[in-house]
Amino acid sequence: MNKYFKVTTKTIVATGLGAAIFMLLFMYVKIPSPIPETSFQTAYGISAFFATIYGPIAGGLIGFIGHGLSDALQYGSPWWSWVIASGLSSFIFGFAYKNTGVEDGEFKGQDIVKFNIIQVIGNIIAWMIVAPVLDIVIYAEPVKLVFAQGGIAVIMNSISAGVIGTFFLIAYSATRTKKGSISKK
Repeated sequence: MNKYFKVTTKTIVATGLGAAIFMLLFMYVKIPSPIPETSFQTAYGISAFFATIYGPIAGGLIGFIGHGLSDALQYGSPWWSWVIASGLSSFIFGFAYKNTGVEDGEFKGQDIVKFNIIQVIGNIIAWMIVAPVLDIVIYAEPVKLVFAQGGIAVIMNSISAGVIGTFFLIAYSATRTKKGSISKK
């Protein structure tokens, strides 16, 4: 378990960069959905990418800080239930860290499937359980509305993380030296 929660200078730098990119994408690169206050967010593809490379701590902080700053700048204060859910989903994405061959230059077949199973589980937990329950508890939001928002968020964020995250991870893994490709003479 230690391998998932090791914080290095790279983790801290990746968190800052990832949170800034997440915030900007969250604010400006989104497609509204027919359900109020929900959009297709490209930011989750980026948080999935960073979380898979740098682990759950970086992923969780990227989602939490990026979403929190975006809400604060756009609306004056964060909508905490969804900020927490963003952090949690991105944290869970980080469990693909060390479970895929991205750093070894291998991100194909089984690794893509593993990554996508993990990101879908993260999205389901965050958007079908955490966000709606916190919306009801914190903000007394209508039950039907928050579960409708959660359902559409699961679908859209899973597509974002699945398509954008997978694309960037394939591209990134292609830049890594493949295991065993360099030999001693």
